[in-house]
Amino acid sequence: MEVSGISAPTVTVFISSSLNTFSTERRYSRSLTIAELKCKLQLVVGSPASCMELELYGGDDKLYGKLDREDALLGSYPVDDGCRIHVIDHSGASLGEYEDVSKVEKYRMSQEAYDQRQDSIRSFMKRSKLGRYNEEELAQQKAEAAQQLAQQKEQADAITVGSRCEVRATGQAPRRGTVMYVGLTDFKPGYWVGVRYDEPLGKNDGSVDGKRYFECQDKYGAFVKPSIVTVGDFPEEDYGLDEM
Repeated sequence: MEVSGISAPTVTVFISSSLNTFSTERRYSRSLTIAELKCKLQLVVGSPASCMELELYGGDDKLYGKLDREDALLGSYPVDDGCRIHVIDHSGASLGEYEDVSKVEKYRMSQEAYDQRQDSIRSFMKRSKLGRYNEEELAQQKAEAAQQLAQQKEQADAITVGSRCEVRATGQAPRRGTVMYVGLTDFKPGYWVGVRYDEPLGKNDGSVDGKRYFECQDKYGAFVKPSIVTVGDFPEEDYGLDEM
């Protein structure tokens, strides 16, 4: 192929390979020899330098020729920004072989060895007494959780299944219904009150995540915190939802 001198010190090219399904953009000095370029390309495509054959394509993907002189400078070829250098591998590897990370042996460290490291996040958290290594903070969190649970239980104990009630949630209009369930649940911690609303203003039919807590029509059931439930003589309200 015909070569010519180009004075620009670096060039930005795309690198593709017979071993990979993608191309990547790289910047190289025009003063690199083709042999030096192959050494750098090893880290990009995974092919050994001794097994490489290089083809140069223009920005229009037209084949300019081969970069076949090991001692020639990259800049002595008609390579310019936007050109593509295609690496043909002759090592016998197959397409995508270096893309399949499942074949890469992964390094694993035992928990005992990790605990002994002084430069790990865990070691830093231990020294700084952060997160689960802050015993005082953990104890305080447990105490607060226990106090909150006790308060919820006290509120729940004052609510009887079968009672009429009114639910007053922040930002929502009061909703009336009948208490159908009071107690702990599997879907979230703490005490909950299951309410069957008078109208379809709820979110379920008395079941959550496949477990049934009470029976009602779909969209009539809801679970709310005891703190927003008031038990009393609340007659059913006519929301006019049945009117045409």
